[in-house]
Amino acid sequence: MRGDERFGTTLGVLGAGVERWPHHPAIEDASRTLSFTELSHEVGRAAGALHAMGIGHGDRVAIWAPNMWEWVVAALGIHHVGGVLVPLNTRYKGPEARDILDRSGARLVFTVAGFLGLDFRAMLGPDAPPVVTFRDDFEAWLGAHLVPPVTAGPDDPCDMLFTSGTTGRPKGVLTTHAQSTRAYWDWSEVVGLAHQDRYLVVAPFFHCFGYKAGWLAAMMRGATVLPQPTFDVAAVLARIDRDRVSMLPGPPALYQTLLQSDRSGHSLASLRLAVTGAATIPVRLIERMRDELGFETVITGYGLTEATGIATMCRHDDDPRTIATTSGRAIPGVEVKVVDPEGSEVARGAAGHVLVRGYNVMQAYFEMPGATAETVVDGWLHTGDVGVMDERGYLRITDRIKDMFIVGGFNAYPAEIEHALLEHPAVHEAAVVGVPDPRLGEVGFAFVVGEIEEQALIAWCRERMANFKVPRRVMQVATLPRNAIGKVTRFALREQAVDLVSR
Repeated sequence: MRGDERFGTTLGVLGAGVERWPHHPAIEDASRTLSFTELSHEVGRAAGALHAMGIGHGDRVAIWAPNMWEWVVAALGIHHVGGVLVPLNTRYKGPEARDILDRSGARLVFTVAGFLGLDFRAMLGPDAPPVVTFRDDFEAWLGAHLVPPVTAGPDDPCDMLFTSGTTGRPKGVLTTHAQSTRAYWDWSEVVGLAHQDRYLVVAPFFHCFGYKAGWLAAMMRGATVLPQPTFDVAAVLARIDRDRVSMLPGPPALYQTLLQSDRSGHSLASLRLAVTGAATIPVRLIERMRDELGFETVITGYGLTEATGIATMCRHDDDPRTIATTSGRAIPGVEVKVVDPEGSEVARGAAGHVLVRGYNVMQAYFEMPGATAETVVDGWLHTGDVGVMDERGYLRITDRIKDMFIVGGFNAYPAEIEHALLEHPAVHEAAVVGVPDPRLGEVGFAFVVGEIEEQALIAWCRERMANFKVPRRVMQVATLPRNAIGKVTRFALREQAVDLVSR
């Protein structure tokens, strides 16, 4: 039975959990443990409070907070009243968050104060939508309201996750309840996630990896969610031991850090499942994850927000080289092909543009019909990625048409970073490329035309953009290399940057 047929909506997922595992812990957080029945009760309270505020079908509501039980309650409460969840990256600065809130038309923001020493509420500034702060006024806000009827249907949008395209301007990707439940029923089936698993969710809830492949997938299978607000290696090692963690997905950097850490005094015997991706993975890392960390199963995959976060996956019986060097084959119900510039499928083993078609392709970019029409053509999602498919149908991503690079699992978009750099009065032109980094996979390297000291510009960036976007190196140049039609030749800059960092 398919996930969308069984559950229909995320509220259907929760309802099925209450029926099958009423007293089993759905979430164990530092401050509270909620069984499936207790979680359902809290979600009903949240839905009642939202309904009392006049928030209902189609209204957008944002969450700007780290992983915590309140995040899940608020998200499902939003879904209960037919609202559209808008998660915000916790690395955003105030202006970045406000831009998303303004363009999504969010009517309410759930947030926190004190995370990483920051007060997100204060960072939003004046004229922000109404705010409810987790751990401060959330319990009082929940109050005692009548639980409204569930108004969300399978084909209604359940969320709007913001991503960036070739222009670098974030776009709101709309996906439905049925898309999410079906995709992550299949994802969790391939991974082998089960009722007895205890799932440490380090990936942030604002991302598909922490939200849909995280707590939503766990809820489908009856696994217990253990929210982890940030990746701190000592804290994670302690939780694996103390909380008997069996499922631990993350970017390759997470496992590399665990392998490099002092693990004496900590038992990792409970570890069972790992899911990784988002960067080049050495074969030896997959082998060490099995041999030294004790994982029985390691899975890699490929996806993007516009494809509900998932398109291809490796399988349990794939060898370490396949898992490390490919992103697997298409998930059930989804087609993937590699085409030339004219749109014709290329021969197996040849590079081309990766296209995806299936139930998982987004509904639209919010209020951007032109960009939607350019990205989804005849049902095929144009991913902007360059890849090679082998004779088995396994995909290997080799480059990015969009010039995106991935910093510790987070997508960084050169155009967006360049736009921010140009706001500095001393920067006249800027070009950003990704360069290899042993810990994070890739980091940004900026070439700028203008008179400013490297560390001063980096410090300026840290005040204005999320940390993963901040260039780690800055080089002043007299001019940027351009081709005959005036476009910056990024490949030349990338070669120069890679040479400089490798010295």
